[in-house]
Amino acid sequence: MKLYGALIGIAVLALSGTAVAEEPIVIKFSHVVAVDTPKGKGAEKFKQLAEERTKGRVKVEVYPNSQLYKDKEEVEALQLGAVQMLAPSLAKFGPLGVREFEVFDLPYLFDSYEDLNKITNGPVGQSLLKKLDSKGILGLAYWDNGFKVMSANKAIRMPEDYKGLKMRIQSSKVLDGQMRALGGIPQVMAFSEVYQALQTGVVDGTENPPSNLYTQKMFEVQKYVAMTNHGYLGYAVIVNKKFWEGLPPDVRTTLEGAMKDATAYANDIAKKENDDAMAAVKASGKSEILTLTPEQKKAMKKALVPVHKEFEGRIGKDLIQSIYKETGFDPSKL
Repeated sequence: MKLYGALIGIAVLALSGTAVAEEPIVIKFSHVVAVDTPKGKGAEKFKQLAEERTKGRVKVEVYPNSQLYKDKEEVEALQLGAVQMLAPSLAKFGPLGVREFEVFDLPYLFDSYEDLNKITNGPVGQSLLKKLDSKGILGLAYWDNGFKVMSANKAIRMPEDYKGLKMRIQSSKVLDGQMRALGGIPQVMAFSEVYQALQTGVVDGTENPPSNLYTQKMFEVQKYVAMTNHGYLGYAVIVNKKFWEGLPPDVRTTLEGAMKDATAYANDIAKKENDDAMAAVKASGKSEILTLTPEQKKAMKKALVPVHKEFEGRIGKDLIQSIYKETGFDPSKL
């Protein structure tokens, strides 16, 4: 009788083990941009690599274009476990209480991808990701989008051209300060609402990397695009800490490898995607592309770099100085 009971128990365990093995681990990966952007393509690459390498043990469901959550909602959804993975822009972590990430919003902090990657791939970038742990979030990687351009329905070549313009920004005190330094009126707005706001004149202009400007069709309702390259827009790929640490160790290791390779892919294509998007905007004839002269670029820098000093108290003077040291930037030489 005991033997019979033991055999039944083994059979039940075997069956339940089979059922668990057949049920894949689902990772909901939500983001707010189009599929054909660097972030959108990076998410699809991660999905492909994760599913292939775990041999179906993991299923990644990607939800682009704010299908699940808008800007302000998505980080809270991750913390609550409603989604498992996001790639929010770095500006999102300021409102969450990790103000140091707002350093990436400082205008004209990085002159090139090379300067930027000294930070995102180095100890400064890794120490910033660790600050998310206390929020129930693990930071896995930095994904580039690119350097931002300004757009508006009037020609914007010099700082004074922005005076009185209602400019859409992400929720970021630094970006608010940036637009005010130009004499503009910053307007915080969800990314999914920007096209309609530009179309109806609720806002006059915005800032975006070209890939976002193009894929969201914002260029269709903006007469001018100024090649300011004044700021960087990047993302942190983040996961719910409890979920990630609860994964089987072999699965987690496999997913970390998939993320590393997806990150290399996303960052490799970022510059080309933005160059191609800018060419497409130009070819459309809907927006006039304004290339700044060296004098105009210098005027923009002189107007905007004082924002670094203004936000030392909020972001951390030592952090800003450590980035200057890594990149060789010297604001006194402007």
